[in-house]
Amino acid sequence: MKQHNTTDPSQNPEHFTGHVRLSKPKTVAAGIPAVLSSAKHILQETDVLRGMKALLHLNQKDGFDCPGCAWPDPDDDRSSIAEYCENGVKAIAEEATSKKLDAAFFAKNSVAELAALTDYEIGKKGRVAQPVYLAPGATHYQPISWEDAFGKIAQHLNTLASPDEAIFYTSGRTSNEAAFLYQLFVREYGTNNLPDCSNMCHESSGVALSDTLGIGKGSVTLDDLHKAEVIIILGQNPGTNHPRMLTALQKAKANGAMIISVNPLPETGLLNFLNPQTVKGMLHISTQLTDLFLQVKINGDMALLQAIALLLLEEEDRHPGTVFDHGFIHNNTSGFDDYIRHLRQLQLEKLANASGISLEQIRQAASMLLHKKKIVACWAMGLTQHKNAVDTIKEVVNLLLLKGSIGKEGAGTCPVRGHSNVQGDRTMGIYEQPSDALLNKIQSVYGFNPPRKHGYDTVDAIRAMRDGKASVFFAMGGNFLSATPDTEVTAQALRNCALTVHVSTKLNRSHLVHGREAIILPTLGRSDMDVQQGQRQFVTCENSMGVIQMSKGNLPPISSHLLSEPVIVCRLAMATLGERSGVEWRHYMQHYDYIREDIEKVIPGFNNYNTRVRHPGGFYLPNNAREGRFNTTTGKANFNVANVTVQQLAADEYMMMTIRSHDQFNTTIYGLDDRYRGIYQERRVILMNSRDIQSAGLKPNDVVDLINNFEGMERIVHKFLVVEYNIPEKCTATYFPEANALVPLNSVADKSNTPTSKLVIIKIRRSSEL
Repeated sequence: MKQHNTTDPSQNPEHFTGHVRLSKPKTVAAGIPAVLSSAKHILQETDVLRGMKALLHLNQKDGFDCPGCAWPDPDDDRSSIAEYCENGVKAIAEEATSKKLDAAFFAKNSVAELAALTDYEIGKKGRVAQPVYLAPGATHYQPISWEDAFGKIAQHLNTLASPDEAIFYTSGRTSNEAAFLYQLFVREYGTNNLPDCSNMCHESSGVALSDTLGIGKGSVTLDDLHKAEVIIILGQNPGTNHPRMLTALQKAKANGAMIISVNPLPETGLLNFLNPQTVKGMLHISTQLTDLFLQVKINGDMALLQAIALLLLEEEDRHPGTVFDHGFIHNNTSGFDDYIRHLRQLQLEKLANASGISLEQIRQAASMLLHKKKIVACWAMGLTQHKNAVDTIKEVVNLLLLKGSIGKEGAGTCPVRGHSNVQGDRTMGIYEQPSDALLNKIQSVYGFNPPRKHGYDTVDAIRAMRDGKASVFFAMGGNFLSATPDTEVTAQALRNCALTVHVSTKLNRSHLVHGREAIILPTLGRSDMDVQQGQRQFVTCENSMGVIQMSKGNLPPISSHLLSEPVIVCRLAMATLGERSGVEWRHYMQHYDYIREDIEKVIPGFNNYNTRVRHPGGFYLPNNAREGRFNTTTGKANFNVANVTVQQLAADEYMMMTIRSHDQFNTTIYGLDDRYRGIYQERRVILMNSRDIQSAGLKPNDVVDLINNFEGMERIVHKFLVVEYNIPEKCTATYFPEANALVPLNSVADKSNTPTSKLVIIKIRRSSEL
């Protein structure tokens, strides 16, 4: 067996303090503690005036879109004072920071010294204030002019044997305008190597929903959530990852909705909510959100969903026509008979055991759905990052189809996206498997024939860099190293490159694990004022529910050396393609309306783009599933038949899922506390069931190493503290990205190729590095 120790600085066990402070998990989310936390983060990063100027425009109809999550703003009743959440404030605090990294900072701090810091410490350094370059063999980044930076990148790109030796990654923060230009440049350059963060989060949702409903997005609006009779929330922690969703759930509860929450951990944000913008919230009168909590085993969701469907079938057999919506099923679906035959072969007790849920609770869930039609199903990465993720999400759709809960008011699918424009980037064409329709449109509008061969997704991009098939890596935002699986493999893949380039606002880990040459291109953030040719510009974003809205920053940029993402793409394209390009890149830099005019020509649903997006609140994109049309191979919504798989574990093996703390958004670490879970000042922890701790001969606060064996390779992360927690037996949880090194690159979801970060098989042993 090949020994594979994680030696990358991001996994440095020296970051382990060995001291964790624990308290009982909180039973109520938000409230005054969230307000105080928000204020603390703003004051740590900037002055009160700059901070308040940003917050007063955050998520307002004439302001800028939060760079955090993709939860939609209310169409009509959004707050004019505080349409944001605690974690949104943390994101803005770091973007609006007064700290800046200039030439003196990079001269003083070597790459090695910066790499020895924790991700939290790196992120707190401040905004990158000018372009910097790391020469071959150099120890420090040094200033470089924008012209020379683009020249170096162009030289690398133009000397590759094939355009397919370059990889162009995209983060979900990128605006529609920048994303459209980026994919246009990459395709004119000659490749479809456009991996993005969707590949690692909701790719499974896109595949499942495209196959079953004919659109890779959710079908509901925010108003549908408010009008639902039952809301099912699976594999999602909204209190931390999408806190503004709690307000929508509170409104739904006030309208009579029942909420079923399905998760291996009892998350505070799904239990009780104190809305600090209401009188009741200020008086500490909370709203109980969850009516039924189903604490599934890791990956027990499909078994649970099939058990509920089987109980509904039994009731339909007893009282025909009272449970299933046969009119909807007959007129709008395909595969119903095969699915029912499959259900009749299943055994309820086996499904209950596989899910980890008692029969009594499963019957209670089924009874809540029995005579309801307005059902919304919400989910996040607790469903998407498993080997059977696509089939599990299709099982969610099966349940909704049985009830006729698609394409009607108060009902439908709601995959909750994690980053503020990740859905918009895909709409704009950021995809390694573009449709012929998109490519044909590009050809007809711009006159060049874009490549037709599919490119690399994120997992395949790492393999290509690892194996020497790609040597230039360009990232439009993001923190690639910390976001991806198999950290040491990814680190070596980046080091194999001749050049790595990152368009960034702040310093992050990926700038410090680099190719032979490296460049950081500093860009404007969402809150920064963007002025081109003397005219103030805005960009646009698409939220989780398909609303396109403008985003116009209002803060003076921290440095005069920053360029916007659209301008960076245009100048990169001109430097790389030169006279061989038929695209008017200079035209796009003059005013972003020109970009939107051409988006309208290429991307469906954007007619009268510049006019409609200036309407307060923006506009909804067409959504066939919402409209009751299904653009699938059958022309109907498709039932899916899949078998439950039960993970077989040895006596000393456990299932591990990676999770985020409350002081975190994606790879950005805002602090060291996980307030809702009661875990403070240490991130290298493993949450375990008390019986598992005892049977393994361990005690709480023991220091352990975690080991994964997959395909003959042993992966180890050292020095994690054992924390006793309310989690099912044989299930464990660790923070991301500290445990990413245990996620094998080759362990991916069927059909979507998404890394299985929510189910990693591990062994636990006392630490050998005490």
